[in-house]
Amino acid sequence: MKKINFLFTIMLAMIISLVTAQNSNGKLDKKTIKEIQDSFKHTPENTGLINAITHSDIKTIAKSRENEGKVNHMINTKVKTHGISNQRSSGRCWLYTGLNTLKPMILANLDIKDFEFSQTYNFFWDQFEKANLFLEIAIATANKPISDRKVEWMMKNPIGDGGQWTTFADIVKKYGVVPASAMPDSYQSKNTRMMSRLLARKLREDAMELRDLAANGTKAKNLTSTKIEMLKNIYRILVLSLGEPPQEFTWQYETKDGNASDEKTYTPEAFYTEIVNVNVDDYVMFMNDPSREYYKLYEVEFDRNLVEGANWKYINLPNEEIKKFAVKSLQGNEAMYFSCDVGKQFDSKEGYLDINLYNYNDLLGVNFGMDKSKRIQTFDSGSSHGMALVGVNVKKDGTTDKWLLENSWGTGKGNHGYLTMTDEWFSEYMFRLVINKKHIDGDILKILDKEATLLPPWDPMFAPEK
Repeated sequence: MKKINFLFTIMLAMIISLVTAQNSNGKLDKKTIKEIQDSFKHTPENTGLINAITHSDIKTIAKSRENEGKVNHMINTKVKTHGISNQRSSGRCWLYTGLNTLKPMILANLDIKDFEFSQTYNFFWDQFEKANLFLEIAIATANKPISDRKVEWMMKNPIGDGGQWTTFADIVKKYGVVPASAMPDSYQSKNTRMMSRLLARKLREDAMELRDLAANGTKAKNLTSTKIEMLKNIYRILVLSLGEPPQEFTWQYETKDGNASDEKTYTPEAFYTEIVNVNVDDYVMFMNDPSREYYKLYEVEFDRNLVEGANWKYINLPNEEIKKFAVKSLQGNEAMYFSCDVGKQFDSKEGYLDINLYNYNDLLGVNFGMDKSKRIQTFDSGSSHGMALVGVNVKKDGTTDKWLLENSWGTGKGNHGYLTMTDEWFSEYMFRLVINKKHIDGDILKILDKEATLLPPWDPMFAPEK
């Protein structure tokens, strides 16, 4: 009996030890916590850092004194453009950027000093078309459970004011453009948050109704009729918030020498054809994503605003290839759609983007060492803002060291509305650049003829500029 009890005690101890080991796997016990606590030394240096960091903005303290005074905004190759726009409290940078790439052509063609498009006009139709696309996706996925990842993504992202080049190109091709005077900004276009929330709420409600109808056997024709009735409510919200888009308008302009043009009536489509006269299909989007194979074509599912539109496609290239084509474009007086992770290493007061601006490693004594590839894969870095690339500084040996961006945050931000970025910053935080195909090598253009790798909408590259 004693032997049995002894064996039982041994086995029980082993079981308890095993269970304890399993329960403590990854758990922070007091000994481990004490070890971690003891790793921080209360030196005079650390005491000074505690005092500084707990009472101040980390970014301000991390700003490199050594780098101050080295800011140089001199650029020797610039697109001839004029005027800084302001997107206010909205995520419409992609729309401002797209229109700002077309603006220099109008200034040159009409010999005028200044011009601004109506961003509100194209924003209206972008929102309307996005609503239609969302409802169509709701119908197409009605047979999937609400827990399906695609349905879940759809419900989380019914509509938004962000976008990218493809959404810009498709909307101007279908609806044309108008000058700012034909459809000025409204309070809601400058402050989109509440309108976007209400549109999203209504669209989610409509999607659930369409799913219920489909589950009950409603025919496709009747689902479409129901969708159209739903879109009437969306149109009403947009008209009340943004105003009704003009079907035609009268416009005239003044040339640089003070001569007034004849007054003329246009439709938005005719204005785009006659005044802008740019084929946006001639432009190619490039991406620098070192986490994926270069010299390949990629496509992001649902990254569009029209049902009949094309998903966003891009060619993934090394930075040096992209920069080569960008220089050619700027030397040809053509601005480009540029998007980046603008929040990284950015001095908004100076209007400067430089990887050496802030030194968090030395301040905190912790190494932040992820490269661009890992930052993309972990969602630490991605495209967040679009601007027009309008200048580059080309050195005597043909290399580049700085680039100039036309922003859409008004003249009070940055260097009178412009931002200067170093060549190194371009490499680390540029994501998308759209360039006219006439500046691109033929062997690169052939990549567009290949089948694209389809990426899901929850991919890290699905990041609308705002």
